[in-house]
Amino acid sequence: MLAALALGACALAGVPRAHADAPAAAAAAPTAAVTAGAQAPAAAAPAEAPAAPAAAAVPNKGDTAWMLTSTALVLLMSVPALALFYGGLVRQKNMLSVLIQVFVVFSLITVLWAVYGYSLAFTERNAFIGGFDRLFLMGTFDAATGNYAMAATFSKNTPLYELVYVAFQSTFAAITVCLVLGAIVERVRFAAVLIFAVVWFTISYLPIAHMVWFWPGPDAYTDAALSDAVSAKGGLLWQWGALDFAGGTVVHINAGVAGLVGALLVGKRVGLGRESMAPHSLTMTMIGASLLWFGWFGFNAGSAYEANGSAALAFMNTYLATACAVLSWLFGEWALKGKPSLLGAASGAVAGLVAITPAAGNVGIPGAFCIGLAAGLVCLWGVTGLKKMIRADDSLDVFGVHAVGGITGALLTGVFNAQSLGGPGFVSDWVTGKVASNGILTQVLIQAKAVGFTVLWTAVAALVAFKLADVLVGLRVPEEEEREGLDTTSHGERAYS
Repeated sequence: MLAALALGACALAGVPRAHADAPAAAAAAPTAAVTAGAQAPAAAAPAEAPAAPAAAAVPNKGDTAWMLTSTALVLLMSVPALALFYGGLVRQKNMLSVLIQVFVVFSLITVLWAVYGYSLAFTERNAFIGGFDRLFLMGTFDAATGNYAMAATFSKNTPLYELVYVAFQSTFAAITVCLVLGAIVERVRFAAVLIFAVVWFTISYLPIAHMVWFWPGPDAYTDAALSDAVSAKGGLLWQWGALDFAGGTVVHINAGVAGLVGALLVGKRVGLGRESMAPHSLTMTMIGASLLWFGWFGFNAGSAYEANGSAALAFMNTYLATACAVLSWLFGEWALKGKPSLLGAASGAVAGLVAITPAAGNVGIPGAFCIGLAAGLVCLWGVTGLKKMIRADDSLDVFGVHAVGGITGALLTGVFNAQSLGGPGFVSDWVTGKVASNGILTQVLIQAKAVGFTVLWTAVAALVAFKLADVLVGLRVPEEEEREGLDTTSHGERAYS
């Protein structure tokens, strides 16, 4: 069957796709690979000769280099950044268990992405899910002709090699599943982690990514009379007009809510509230947080798909909002507890990064200031007051930082996208490239609708995925293994001698 699929992969055209909220974008177009060497000048044609057809657009080398770099930066966010950030926050006896969970789940999702994930997320089928045109990445490269399929960027006639787009988006999918793990560390079976990862990735991440980010591409808009019919081919939330530049709904709300569901189902750690659960290495956590900040420039600025002004805006907004969130969390904690902590500063950085993600290229500098300051304070409340209200053992505050921060950023994107508040607006007419912005209340309501839909979808999907893992292998290790530590009981290793 696989051989038949491979032999049948003759379509080389990349499916147009792009984040719905970005500045002007480009449609995907099939082009042949550029051959090396300069061609000789053509002889002058007779006056009556017909004009030669326009050459197909080819990827810009600067854009390609930037996107390959961004992909590597996002990979660094998981391995090693997230692994070290999470690993430092657990007890010493569970350090390696966190590292292997992140390392292996990242690898697992990368493989599944190439097998079927990319196809279901970013090919055309309906408003909820894609099709099977790119199973095993067939059609992205033809070895017989040397042709590469193209994917959309955000400027007309400025394609990107589809394989670059595939790689970039694979890192998003993989880190999203890894984020969930922070809520259930120190007591979950490794086999259950793997089963959950496969199921939740398939029924939650892929549909949400398709609904938020898949659309026909700007070059599909050639006639104003046909615009509505073209738009109807996009994902559901994209059709609603929801703005999510780099993953507020797709990544952070999606993962944060799933983490909370997992924490509730797995149950609290043995000894919680009676024994010390303090992080064993804030040094590791600080290194992880710093690498996350560094890698996040690829995550957010890379989501412009080009080395252009939109990438510059997303880069600066990411830089600024994170610094603002560090300060607001730190001073908020100082006021509440009487002392500023390194953990608070590192947590504030992650909160700022999360909140600016949906807004990175969708707001101006004033928006970055406000979103960063708000994120630090709101997420501080999320891991203190809100966590006490929920009474779940969300071990590493995945819900309090990622879901709460993602919701904050998504809603404030609706406010600060407005051109009247310094935002860039959005492309309202893909035929002419006209930019506009909705009224603030209108856009906030669209954002809230998208947030609510995502919360409901991922909660149900996570319940199904965790329950299936529980039925198959059991979610939780025995109490004696939990007390001894997962490093030795589950993996036969120790982090430190």
